[in-house]
Amino acid sequence: MNDVLHPNGGGSADAVPSPRRPALLILLAVVLFAECALLAAASVFLAVELFVEVPASYASAVAILVISVLATVFLAVLAGQTLQARSWVRGAAIVWQVLQISVGVGFLQGDYARPDMAWGLIVPAVVVIVLVFTRPVREATGYRS
Repeated sequence: MNDVLHPNGGGSADAVPSPRRPALLILLAVVLFAECALLAAASVFLAVELFVEVPASYASAVAILVISVLATVFLAVLAGQTLQARSWVRGAAIVWQVLQISVGVGFLQGDYARPDMAWGLIVPAVVVIVLVFTRPVREATGYRS
């Protein structure tokens, strides 16, 4: 049966080599994986806090936890598919980074402003947006028929 699928014997040595990924595409995936890891840590923190502390509203606490977990899964898929050079990752990455920048700007304002957290969100978001528009990333993730 292997001979039907692979006329040359079917070994892994016969596989077509994958095209080399541009370094900027790998850097984009690394930054997205780092954001995913930090969001996963925040999700774990929120889960622990849900059981350790008494929230003002359990419904709100659970909703925030669910949104955080879903966002973590989304970022993990996005980062993984970036390494696969899927064309849809550029739009998804930009949408996520715009949301992240808006949260970062929110951290710059108000009585309880946290500039350290704000810049920790804004800087990587700008880096990702710049990487998405670089020529090697655009060419690697371009539409293929």
